[in-house]
Parts: sequence; structure tokens; C-alpha cells
Amino acid sequence: MTNVWSERAKWIWGGNESSPRNEWRLFRKTFPIQEKEYTQAWLDITADSRYVLFVNGQEAGRGPVRSWPAEQAYDTYDVSPYIRPGEDNTIAVMVMHFGLSTFYYLKGRGGLLAQLRMADEAGTSLGCVITDGSWRTLRHPGQDGRAPRMSCQQAFAERIDARLFDSAWKDRSYSDEAWPLAEELGVPGMEPWTTLIPRDIPPLTEETVYPIRVEALKKVRRISWNAYIDIRSEMVPDSREHANPVGFVGYLATVVRVSAGGNFTIGFPAAFVNVGTVILDGKAVAAERFYGEAPERYADIELEAGDHLLMVDVSGIDHGHGFRIGVDGEAPIELISPLSGIDGTKYSPFVGIGPFDTIEVIDHRPGRRLNMEHEEYLAVRSVSQAAELTLYADRLSPVPLGLYRDDDVFGHHVWKKASESQAVPHALQHLVTADGVPARVPFYEGADTEMIIDFGKETVGYIEFELDCAEGTIVDFYGYEYMRDEYIQHTYGLDNTLRYVARKGRQTYKSPVRRGFRYLMLTVRNARYPVHFYSVRLVQNTYPVAEIGRFHCSDALLNDIWQISRDTTKLCMEDTFVDCPAYEQAFWVGDSRNEALIGNYLFSAPALTERCLRLVPGSRNQTPLYADQVPSGWSSVIPNWTFFWVIACKEHYEQTGQTKFAKDMWPSIRYTLNHYVQHIDDNGLFNIQAWNLLDWAPIDQPNGGVVTHQNAFLVKALNSAAELALIAGHAEEADSFKHWADRLKAAMNKHLWSEDKEAYLDCIHADGRRSGIFSMQTQVAAFLCDIADGPRKEALERYLLNPPASFVQIGSPFMSFFYYEALARIGKLTHMLDDIRRNYGQMIDYEATTCWEMYPSFKENRTNPNFLTRSHCHAWSAAPAYFLGAYILGVRPQAPGWEKVLVEPNPCGLRWARGSAPLPEAGRVDVSWRADEERRQMEIEVRVPQGQQIEVKLPEGYTGTTKIIN
Repeated sequence: MTNVWSERAKWIWGGNESSPRNEWRLFRKTFPIQEKEYTQAWLDITADSRYVLFVNGQEAGRGPVRSWPAEQAYDTYDVSPYIRPGEDNTIAVMVMHFGLSTFYYLKGRGGLLAQLRMADEAGTSLGCVITDGSWRTLRHPGQDGRAPRMSCQQAFAERIDARLFDSAWKDRSYSDEAWPLAEELGVPGMEPWTTLIPRDIPPLTEETVYPIRVEALKKVRRISWNAYIDIRSEMVPDSREHANPVGFVGYLATVVRVSAGGNFTIGFPAAFVNVGTVILDGKAVAAERFYGEAPERYADIELEAGDHLLMVDVSGIDHGHGFRIGVDGEAPIELISPLSGIDGTKYSPFVGIGPFDTIEVIDHRPGRRLNMEHEEYLAVRSVSQAAELTLYADRLSPVPLGLYRDDDVFGHHVWKKASESQAVPHALQHLVTADGVPARVPFYEGADTEMIIDFGKETVGYIEFELDCAEGTIVDFYGYEYMRDEYIQHTYGLDNTLRYVARKGRQTYKSPVRRGFRYLMLTVRNARYPVHFYSVRLVQNTYPVAEIGRFHCSDALLNDIWQISRDTTKLCMEDTFVDCPAYEQAFWVGDSRNEALIGNYLFSAPALTERCLRLVPGSRNQTPLYADQVPSGWSSVIPNWTFFWVIACKEHYEQTGQTKFAKDMWPSIRYTLNHYVQHIDDNGLFNIQAWNLLDWAPIDQPNGGVVTHQNAFLVKALNSAAELALIAGHAEEADSFKHWADRLKAAMNKHLWSEDKEAYLDCIHADGRRSGIFSMQTQVAAFLCDIADGPRKEALERYLLNPPASFVQIGSPFMSFFYYEALARIGKLTHMLDDIRRNYGQMIDYEATTCWEMYPSFKENRTNPNFLTRSHCHAWSAAPAYFLGAYILGVRPQAPGWEKVLVEPNPCGLRWARGSAPLPEAGRVDVSWRADEERRQMEIEVRVPQGQQIEVKLPEGYTGTTKIIN
């Protein structure tokens, strides 16, 4: 632990729970600062889980960056501009504690640690203000802790009631005397934050982005009732300690009370998990009665006046998506608990029945299936009245209010009773402009006003708005990525919503929850008179980089593709590389290998890449095989992702030339690969139970057995490790890993090659059955990892250029990266450009502003098979930015740290191209070339920093001139 922290500083918290679920807590400290001519001030701060810092009412920072609890990151801010010598000063902090594990956070406990260090102009200390028991703290009175989970990967959606708190709580003038004192937890170094590590990257950007237009205006009506239930936490309460999938067997039950008989609709607006048989008064609602495009499910039912027992079988595997349900009808509807004497201030109207069995699923450990034949579980299906549930009293558990939220915002945006389009008044477009003129929102008696706002492109950050309205007006926001005409692709696995209940008058709110989207659906509800919006905007939040890399050529389509690749990569650079700005915001280890290579050609952000690589070994407490996303509460292993990490460590050394990095990482690389080779079987093949993924396409990649592409990438990882061992000064270990690689390659050629197909089969199943599936993914991996020699290698080269129709084709842009690497190796770059134009061109055809996660040719990993893709912004898909720079512009390093650079353009039918590639530490390489394909002539001009070693080569078969300008 660094010595920056005062021995007097204390971790502090408040309230009655050490790790409350979804709690925002406010902290304040007011203190005098003596009058000085000049005061320097630095504020060190960290919190569990996230914080927003204010000094004298001014926002000064937010954090911390994601980290393992035992290596808790802290931030240091120069707050000198905010300090007022000779006056009272106030530090205010809002801490958002998750209270459960996510894909980017491991559950710890609530806590805040901070200190203000001050000095005069000469550097003489003026004292230190530390967090201790003298600070005041209050649970944020306007934040609704019952808000739903955003997704299984993330924490919580946001519901704020501005009537319940004073927005001036962070100002100097605010009186906090009524707030309770904070509780001291312990000193720096206490559990679980045993080590404090300074932030190793700069703060993320905060740049204001305005929408471009109001896309649509509608008059809408809500359904009668809906709700969200955290079914995972209800059935398996201790599952908040981790983010592993859990399985359970059981039901949810409630009583639907209707005052008058009639037709009603029961619906599930996101039924891709946890919605099985629906049982009404003891009778199952026939599956064929349900309608709606998946994953929405609705059924029309007829109910008589009175009480009706409704049960839903929620059995299955749950990762944390939650359960959504609604009931609509013209007669009044009330839901009551099936159990008598339930306190409605503590419990919801739902009761859990079960669980009759539970499991925790960890993909790299042996497991079992759920027991779906439990006698009591099967018997419950016949219950027709609430009173009969007493037979299963020991299985009944009322769902706490903390796990239940009625009036579900996401559900209202997906399922509406009525929706009527209106012409958009031009005056309403002031909603998206920065002119300060308010937009008057149309008012509809007995209905809500829905507006769809287009930001023009994908973006990520914090929603901020200013409006004037009556007290109690509700404004709901819902961000999503894609729409076309009237069609909206809902984010069924992502509750990207914010509810704001307004106080009276003009007010501003800036959300502290980071969201990604292109379109923002804004719905005004309960308005008593017209609402005036002065602005709706987004404070974009990404890693701070300059757009140094450039590419422009004679093909306008390639220019568009390069641009969406650049923008995708930038939106997926946070405090680590992340997979996507919307659904997950998770650092997937394998994705980041390709993202780093792409980023090298766009921005040059070696500190971010190194941060990502150094985070991975922290997962060794979960598994010595290292987890596929970190730091995460989900202990999951995709072996290829660890292999890509090893390869990425070598590539980062080649990018930066930092021998120290190689030496630092070597022990962790050796550690995990030594555990991987323990899974090599008697046939000499890598044989493992894990999530054996490479591509979303339907290749044969079972979670147990020998998977060919995985064996191939292990060979490459072992060879990369051998090279790193030499760099780190461990020659004997280099020989050992090279030996393992050679043995594995030989075993692959002995056992995994099909003479009939002249190709590598996809796998050998755990029961010894040889796969009958052959895929391009497997052939690409084998070629790229140098598994084949001689005629076999020649066969793979033929497949690269003419993929057999019987082989599974490439299904994701992620896999295309490896395919393009293979094509570049054999010099078939025209073939690569044709593939880019074909696959990425279809994204441009659909007006994409960022790269899709998948191609629409396969339907895997979609909640709706008609989706073009799941995520519309996915950094693993931005391959063109790398390949256009490295091979078409032609700029590539020839020595570690780019000490020597090769410029070797490949025109591939283009008339001209120009652009730039950033060097790792300083400067860039600018290239401009023109080609005459008929005459096979080319002119190349290159500009480089003084002293840069560079070689410029004309393409094979071309004559012409080269010019180097320092």
C-alpha cells in the first residue's frame, strides 16, 4: 500500500446494513481553511462501489475504476481551483453501493475513504481533512432502492423522486445538522480492501452531446398493472454474493382480484427466461394461447369478478435478468398476497413457492442438472385456490418489497394499451437544440406523451436534462440502440431506464448511471399542465484519446466502414476495454486482444491496454485458468480468452518494447499455462470442461471434450509464452513451453484431421464421439496457429479463399478478425476487402453508426431471431480499422516499440489512400499513395518524426516512386 494515506483516515459508512442492496448514500464534511495567498489541495478518494465527488458544490470527479477488492483503486484530484481559503469549505460525496456482484464488480461492503491534503505555495503542509466519525451521512432520500437490475452484467436501473430530497445537499450553504454521524469502519488496509492502488489511467471524458432530432411523437396509454421481481434473489438469497448462474425449481404466485368480470390480458414483456407454465385457478393456460413476437408473450383470458390464483413456473437457470409480468383489462385490478396476514409495507403481493431444488453453475467445474421431478413441485400444479397453498407452508416465502417493483418502467415502454402517432411540431424540436428555448411538450388528457429522440449515433454516458413542470410529473427515459421506421429493437436483456418524479418548477438533473444508446424514448406521465423541456443531452464518458489514426481512400464504402470501426472502438474504451457500451459494459479478456490491436492504429492507448492485461491474473482466486471477464463475480472460463490474453501480452510488448512489462507478466503467464497443460489427455490433446467458445455460429464446440480451435490457440499461446520467457530471461522455461506446443501440434495432426474431408474436424466429444461438423472457424484457427504443414496447409489456404458450402461459415465480426489475419498472411488482401465490403457494407445499408456484434446470417445469441444483431455497438467487431491501416495503408512495426516501421501499401483496386498510424509514445506515420492499376505504377509519400527508422516498399509487381519526409 502506498504511503499517501494518513494514518488517521478511516473508512466510513452509515445505516444498519454493511452491504445494502442498491443504496445511494450521501456524505458531507464542512471545515474552515485558513487564509493563505495560495493554497494547493489534493483530494484522495475511493469508495465501494462507486462515487461522485463534489467540492463546494462543484462536481470534481467520479470513480473508482474497476478493480479487485484486494487491490482497491483510489483517485487523486487536484481540487485547488475549488478551494476557498479563509472560508468554510464542503466536501460532499454520493456513494452508490450495489450490494451484489456484477460482471464488473465483486460484492464487498459499503464504504467511503477520502482525505484532503493541503499545502502552501512553498509546499509546506497546511493540514489534512480525513474521513472519520465527524462526517455526516444520510441515505439518499429520493433514490428508490427497489429499482430493477439493469442486466445480469450490470447493477441497477434508476428511479429518483426529486420531491424527497434537496438538490442543494452538496452545496456549502446546506445545513446537514440533522444528518446522523458516520460510522468508522477501520483504517486503510482493512478487509476487504487490503491494498490501495493509485489510479493508473487518466479520468474519462465528460463531453456534452446533444440529440439531432425528435424522431417521433405519440399519445400512449399504460396497461393496468405491471411489475418486476428479482426472482434470482428470491429463490437463492445468497446468490448476490457472486454473479454465477443459478438454477432453481419453483413458482411465483399471487391473487388477481377483479371488481368486475371481463376480458383481460396477462403478459410477459421479456419472457426469454423464467417464464414456464402459467397456471390460473389450477388450470394451465395452453401454450398455443400465447401470442407476440419473442421474447414477448401475451394471452387473452376471461375472468369472473372475484379472486383468482395466478401461478407461474419460474424454474430454470437464471443469471440475474429478473422476472417481468403485467395484467391489463378495462375493469379495476388489484393484486394481493395468497397468504393471509402479510404486512404490505414489508412484502409484495407475490409469494415464492420453493425452491424445490437449486444449483450453482460454474462452467469449469463438475455440475448436475436441476431435479425437475420433485414430488411437491409437481403436486403444486394442481393447487386451484390460495388456501390450498398452506399444504406447502414450509415452501412458501413472501417476496420482500426490496425485490419487487410495481409500475415497471421498462415494461411500460415495451407493452402499451394504446399508442397513437402524432405529427411532431417544429417547436418541439427545441427539445434537442442548445438554444435555451424551451420545448413545450404536448399534453393529452387521460394519456401520456411519448417522444423518441435520436442522438444520430450510438453514444455512452450520463443523461442530463432541464425542465419546468408541476410537482409529481413523471418523466421516464428508456435508451435503446436501433429502430427503423416503426420497428423498435427493444433491449430485452437490458433495463436501460430512468424514472424521474419531478418537484415543482424549473429543475436540472444529471444521472450518475452510465448508459449506452442511440435513441432515447422519453415519456411524460401524470402531467397536470404542459411540461417545458429546456434541454435533454448526454454527458459522453469515454477513455480520453485523440483521434490520431486516419484512413481515407477512393472507396466511399470503405471510408464509412473505417469510421464506424473507429467510433465503435472509442465507445468501448472505458476504464478498461469493454465489449459494448449498452448491454454489459464488461471487460471480456478475449475481446480486448483484438480491441487493443485496433486501438493501436486509432488512438495509441498503451496505458489502457496494459491496465487490462494486468487485471487478468487477479482472477486466480476464482480459478488458476483465469476468468474470461474481470474483475467479475462470475467465475467463468473460456480457455481461448486466456490464450488470447497470453498472445496479447506478447503483442503489447511488441507494441511498446517494454521489457519490464514482459518480466512483470511472466510469472502469471507461466502460472496459468502450467495449469492448462495439466488438461492434456493421454492422446496428447487439450481436453477440458469449460465454456469452449470461439464464435456464435453453430460450430461444434461442446463444453466438455476436445475442441479443435481451442487446441490450436493453445499451441499459439504456448509458443507466445516461449517467446516472452526469452524476453523475460527464462530460456529453460521457454524450451519447456515450446516443447509442449510441438507435442500438442503433433497430436492435433494425428487425431483431429479428417482425410475424407481434408480438414480438421470441430471436436471430439467427452464420450469419444468424433464430430461430424466441419467449420471455417476451425480451419482458420488451425491455419493461423501454424498447425498444418505441406498439403494440409495448402488445403487450408484453398478454404480461406473458397469456403466449402458444407462448412459452417463465419458468424461474427470477431471471428472475421482472425480470418482477415489469415488472409493477410497469404497476401490475399483483395479477398479481405471484398469480405469487409460484403459483411460490413450491410451494416452501412442499415445506417449503422457503429459495428454490430454479429452478422445476421446466424440467429444465435439473440432474444429474437429476427434481430439483425444483439448489440449494435461491439468493439470485438471493429476489425477494419486495424486491417485498413496495417495492410491497405500499409503501416506495420518491424521491431518492438515500432523502433523500425515498414510502409508497404496494397492498393487492391483502390486508386488512392491516405491516413495516419500513431506511434506508441510520440508522433505518427502519415502515408499518402496513388496507384495506377493498369500501368502497375504507384507513388508513395511518407512523413515520419525525425530519427524514425523506416522502410518503404512498393507492392510486388509495381514500379514508381517513394518519398520520405522527416
